[in-house]
Amino acid sequence: MHCRLCGIRQDQLRPRHFARYQVLSSDVCRGLVADDENDQDAAPDTFEVLYFIAGKRLAQGRLTVIDATNVKASAREHVVGCAQQYKVECVAIVLDLPLGLCIERATSRTDRQVTADVVRVQHELLRRAIGGLLNEGFDRVRVIGSEHEPDQTAIAITTIRKASARHKRRPLGATHN
Repeated sequence: MHCRLCGIRQDQLRPRHFARYQVLSSDVCRGLVADDENDQDAAPDTFEVLYFIAGKRLAQGRLTVIDATNVKASAREHVVGCAQQYKVECVAIVLDLPLGLCIERATSRTDRQVTADVVRVQHELLRRAIGGLLNEGFDRVRVIGSEHEPDQTAIAITTIRKASARHKRRPLGATHN
């Protein structure tokens, strides 16, 4: 499952590391529910749809990536709970970029208005959370601090079926076929 700071685009990460249908975006689900990816009032229905689809995919043993901010512990509880319900490994891959770069990327977006204050708050929540992710129920955590790889513009949490002959484990960052 996949998490990112608000305003940080993940579309460069997905093609390199995940197949098209493996990524479930909260923005896309929000658009499906409310006809507007920016409509935060649609959050409850958005996440109901997102986790419904995630459950169907995980029940079939499919790699599932949830693309959402998830910088708050309460949101990550849903990610971990979903992984536990379907008995899959929950791996947090955290892109720990400098605050200035996050603000620059978020405020330069033309498709969404995200203020520097929002990014500051989310960045602080993320920084506080990194050290405790294993205690929250994640099976593994990998922190990536590189700002030089354009395909790593998101915080990702991936799930892989724990005991399934259908899916071979691959190293984090390995490309899909």
